[in-house]
Amino acid sequence: MNNLAKLFSRFSLLLALTCVGAYTADAQSNRKLIRTGNKFFDRENYRAALPYYEQVLANDPNNADALYFAGISYMTFDKEKAAQYINKAQSVKPNVDRDIEYWMGRISHINYRFDDAIKHYQAYIPNIRRRDDYRREEVAMLIQQSRNAQKEYANPKDIFVKNLGGTVNTEFSEHSPVISSDDNYLLFTSRSAGGAPQGAKASDGEYFEDIYETRRVSGEEWEQPRSIAGNLKSTGHDASIQLFDNDTKMLLYRSVNNGDIMYAERQADGSWGEAKSIGSNINTADFESDAFVTPDNQTLYFSTSHYSEDGDLDIYVSQRQRNGEWGKPRSMGTTVNTKFDDDSPYLSTDGTLYFASRGHSTMGGYDIFAAKYDSVARRWGRPENLGYPVNTPDDDTYYRLSPDGSYAYLSSYRIGGYGEKDIYTINYIRTARVTGHVYAKNDSLAIPGLELVFSGQQADKRPISYRDVTKQEDGTYELNVLSGRTYQVEIAKDGEVIATEAFEMPMSLNDTTSFEQNFYIDFGDSTRVGAPADVIAAAELKNIYYDTDKYELRAESIRELDAVAAFMKANPGVNLSIEGHTDSRASDEYNMTLGDNRANAAFDYLVQQGISARRLVTVSYGERRPVATNNSAANMQLNRRTEFKVIPRQDQNQETPNN
Repeated sequence: MNNLAKLFSRFSLLLALTCVGAYTADAQSNRKLIRTGNKFFDRENYRAALPYYEQVLANDPNNADALYFAGISYMTFDKEKAAQYINKAQSVKPNVDRDIEYWMGRISHINYRFDDAIKHYQAYIPNIRRRDDYRREEVAMLIQQSRNAQKEYANPKDIFVKNLGGTVNTEFSEHSPVISSDDNYLLFTSRSAGGAPQGAKASDGEYFEDIYETRRVSGEEWEQPRSIAGNLKSTGHDASIQLFDNDTKMLLYRSVNNGDIMYAERQADGSWGEAKSIGSNINTADFESDAFVTPDNQTLYFSTSHYSEDGDLDIYVSQRQRNGEWGKPRSMGTTVNTKFDDDSPYLSTDGTLYFASRGHSTMGGYDIFAAKYDSVARRWGRPENLGYPVNTPDDDTYYRLSPDGSYAYLSSYRIGGYGEKDIYTINYIRTARVTGHVYAKNDSLAIPGLELVFSGQQADKRPISYRDVTKQEDGTYELNVLSGRTYQVEIAKDGEVIATEAFEMPMSLNDTTSFEQNFYIDFGDSTRVGAPADVIAAAELKNIYYDTDKYELRAESIRELDAVAAFMKANPGVNLSIEGHTDSRASDEYNMTLGDNRANAAFDYLVQQGISARRLVTVSYGERRPVATNNSAANMQLNRRTEFKVIPRQDQNQETPNN
């Protein structure tokens, strides 16, 4: 070997040893970071653990262990990121942990991928240790909850759930909303830093719970919240529960003595006095978490673990005694209580008991249930799940009605919030009045004697329709229709449909809202006779619309497609472009595929009706050609569409296609 070769060989060896040393040092550093993160992870201090995992991933984006533990840690804060991380962990290292299928199931579950969740849970069962009966029962329950969630999600209620907004909600957990009798003063509980003395934190790394107050400015606008600490401040958790006795007293939770129910009285200056125990018959050495006092101050419903063999929460009731103390509690019975946690009781003015439960037929975590008391049988009826979208696959708790019962407050971990648990309002979607005229396009005169049929669907896909006839004197119509959806409007004369329009009915949360919608149709216009096919198509071929992230054809879409098929058969010289569109949610790549699926759904239906595939072309524009800005549910519905456009033809170069 010559000297140059020897020098090169020594250099190569030195370089290789240096690289190996650097790699070993990086690997050791990553392992140390993961071990440090896991110390916090094991204490469920996920906020403290995440920076260590993220530091590893900055060095090594494919580190399966860091991806795995970070994915689990993100479940509370960011469900979508949790799914991204743990899916990548499994793809990098399929057996990264013996519990990987369990966590894949949990993350699929809370992200509404219920079929995937069930598959992962079932795949996990063989990995459960032989003597781990608890985990085996838990997985069986999670599979059932996924099936419950499938059912509820497929049959949603006409309910509008709205986040209370960033003035109240933060990146931390907000819960336990308490509204005053005039509907303008709100108490709630937060784990944000604002109320924590000198940044004090609990063992899980979160700030201690503190009670805040805010007042309504107008409508849905609230003042900047303020901590009501003062005389109420403790060194642990304090949480709001209820205003009672004409809003002069407050029930609250305090994490003393494993958790007790307390009360405080409002002082002359508007502040709150010191917290006092609600009574020795209620508070025990075990966990008391939530309560509700009836308006007459004579009955108390509360949740406690004191009487449970397994330490789960059950709901009990106590009556006030002549001396003013609360009497010995009695259980609400097995109709209400389960072997899992039953918590957060609230009795409405109509006698309905609302409560949160991890048992019964939940979608996952806590769900809100309602039970009615049967005064004849003297027992509570079977609790009913309030369904989606009140409930989700994650925790939904602290359901409280507004003073007039027209809406409710809720605490929820649902997707799309500001951080962890947020406070939401629950509104039942109402009917609204829609009025207007039907005008002739050619002369803009109102047309009397036309029948209008508004056809749509309830949230659970059941069809609904409303009918009116334009009045003889002024050509007006007037209907009360369920708001917050798209209607296919058929306009007919003497039983023959002469026009079809799509109408997006805005959301209304009260019964006094009115909207105006005029329609302009070709009526008695001789210029339509013998008009070019593309002119006719522009007047008659209407868009069809889709539900979010769906490409299944609605019932009203079928009717419109039948009209398109009839037009194609009547005009054999016409070719058609079928164009799929989406709103702006999801990635551009995903939306291009969704738009393609929507175009293909219409294409397949027309072919089934006998239209030659050679006369049809499909194209997807995804989110790239919106007809409205994607800043509201109504506008996004207008963008979730398929359009039909006649393709200009040069007849001298083409044969007439077959139908």
